[in-house]
Amino acid sequence: MTDVAEQNITGELVYLVAEDLKAAASLLYQTYHDDELFKRIFRAEKPDYDKRLRAAIREDLTSFWESGQPIVGIKDGDTLLGVACLTRPGASFGPDRFWHWRISMLMTAGFLSTRQVLEKERRIQQAMPDVPYHMLAFIAVSPQYQHHGLGQLLVKAADTLLHEDNESQGIGVYVTREDYREFFVKRGYQPLAKIEVAELPGEILFHSRD
Repeated sequence: MTDVAEQNITGELVYLVAEDLKAAASLLYQTYHDDELFKRIFRAEKPDYDKRLRAAIREDLTSFWESGQPIVGIKDGDTLLGVACLTRPGASFGPDRFWHWRISMLMTAGFLSTRQVLEKERRIQQAMPDVPYHMLAFIAVSPQYQHHGLGQLLVKAADTLLHEDNESQGIGVYVTREDYREFFVKRGYQPLAKIEVAELPGEILFHSRD
């Protein structure tokens, strides 16, 4: 996509390819392992939490890849510094996911976790405006490269994808942490709706193309 340089960190914004998915899954796992929402959905208090979380992230990335959704990364050579996953308008985000995704999730993450994921997406979908939109499902920067502006570069890349799509009217993101909320609000995202998932309050933010 383009070259970037931020505070002595150099890299390239690119669309990830199949060979990058393993590194992307590892990066997302590191980022979301201690996230309270994921801990509740995938029952961190139960044995094999790590396995359920890894499996869910792997299945999501596979679903993104197979359905041709944009997965954007920042790479420095062979090293993946950051990643963002979006869904295009009407692209199987929500409770009507592919059956093979549901089956894989049931077999790896379990019934309760799969049901929680689907319920989360149902509530988000219900709260979104009745217009075509992108959804920013995941965004992560490798721990050793955080606080250098790479997250902002990924948000800008998402904004570029929005403006390249004449149908989409904006980008939505669901946050449950105040620092994440502040990060997106500073970059033009506006509060849209408050919802609760797994008894954890959160908020949907929306960045309009206008």
